[in-house]
Amino acid sequence: MLFSRASSRFGVPVFLLFLAIGMLAGSEGIGGIFFEDYRLSFRLGTAVLALILFDGGLNTPLSSLRQGLRPALALGTAGVAVTAGLMAVGAHLLGFDWPQALLLGAVVSSTDAAAVFSVLRGSGIQLKKRVGATLELESGLNDPTAVILTLGFTELLAGGSVSPWRLLGEVPLQLAIGAVAGVALGHAGRLLLRVSRLPAGGLYPVLTLAFALLAFSVPTLLHGSGFLAVYLAGMVMGNGEVPYRSGVLRFHDAFAWLGQVTMFLVLGLLVFPSRLLEAAPVGLALGLLLAVVARPLAVFACLLPFRFPRRETALIAWVGLRGAVPIILATFPVLEGVRGAERLFDLVFFVVVVSAIIPGGTVGWATRRLGLLSQGPAPPPAVLEMSTTRPLDGEIGVYYLEPATPVVGVGLADVPIPPGATLMLIVRGNDLIPPRGETLLSAGDYVYVFCRKEDRPLVDLLFGEPEE
Repeated sequence: MLFSRASSRFGVPVFLLFLAIGMLAGSEGIGGIFFEDYRLSFRLGTAVLALILFDGGLNTPLSSLRQGLRPALALGTAGVAVTAGLMAVGAHLLGFDWPQALLLGAVVSSTDAAAVFSVLRGSGIQLKKRVGATLELESGLNDPTAVILTLGFTELLAGGSVSPWRLLGEVPLQLAIGAVAGVALGHAGRLLLRVSRLPAGGLYPVLTLAFALLAFSVPTLLHGSGFLAVYLAGMVMGNGEVPYRSGVLRFHDAFAWLGQVTMFLVLGLLVFPSRLLEAAPVGLALGLLLAVVARPLAVFACLLPFRFPRRETALIAWVGLRGAVPIILATFPVLEGVRGAERLFDLVFFVVVVSAIIPGGTVGWATRRLGLLSQGPAPPPAVLEMSTTRPLDGEIGVYYLEPATPVVGVGLADVPIPPGATLMLIVRGNDLIPPRGETLLSAGDYVYVFCRKEDRPLVDLLFGEPEE
């Protein structure tokens, strides 16, 4: 964990550290732990990924949905299919027969929510809103297509018969079931939280954790996409009134990190370094092919109708990070006894590592080079929160004062704050300033204002748009 700060500074997803620790602890490392339980790893990875997506949904504002939904859907469906096809062509040219090449393409075709959230939210990079929203939504929406393609080609290699028309029909069907179930369960979760009167604040995170697992499981049993459903359920719940909100969000953030650590340690245990040497040349070639050819071509093709500027399209193409999802999907052919599945698993390992190091390690550089850093303010160094287990008629908003904000240069005594509102704290640089009548508000200040809902429009008019 102590190395995670350095990892964020260089832009490399921290999960690579835990993957390496798992390898060192394995049967061919210094730990000597023999572990080859692919079924347990698959189930554990699936559960953890569902909780990571739920945490991502809780922290996704509806404004992001409005800005990036259509391009993210295009990338999450057609983009995944195009990426899988291009990777299959590349794998075939490297000596794979077509069924194995198609399976490999399907396994590595989707970006990874854990890796994308880790790099975008954990590294301090502030992208322009539409770019960041598209990347985050894509990582939450593209797993169903990759899962369906992987299961279909695995069935084909295991001796079954797969109709291309059936695959084409399953993708929209599973997405539709997952979307409807996710939104419905999200609203049900809102209602449940609103009517619940739990005796302790610490019980609310336990309730939301159970609900996240339910939001994944029910659509899955209905043959829908549980991954899409749990992401949308988290988004719907997160944009509503959540009792003990700060505690719930902190719990799910910590649980998502703990899940990532556990998952990548287990996946590292599955890797046998002696097998990696043989797979290294082809694996590195496939990783580079995905990063510099397949992903960019798929993104440019899918975003063409949305008229993204070339620089934004280039950055979205570059930040196609792979992580847990391809490794989890690569365990499925092993479980089904597909010929050559262990070699496929080793190749996917290299694809993930190359993706993490090359695009992952250069996201900050690429963002600055393309001029796509957000011009918005950095997050405040201090955060003021209000925790309550019951809905109250009021909320705390944080406002960043731009030079053109009406109250800049005005003393607090002269600011016409509504009777139902009060200014609670001013953060200026690294200083916390208690609000008094003679205090002058300055550009660059963060001000925390408590107000009732009916007073929110006037407060927004005075202090500007609140920070999300």
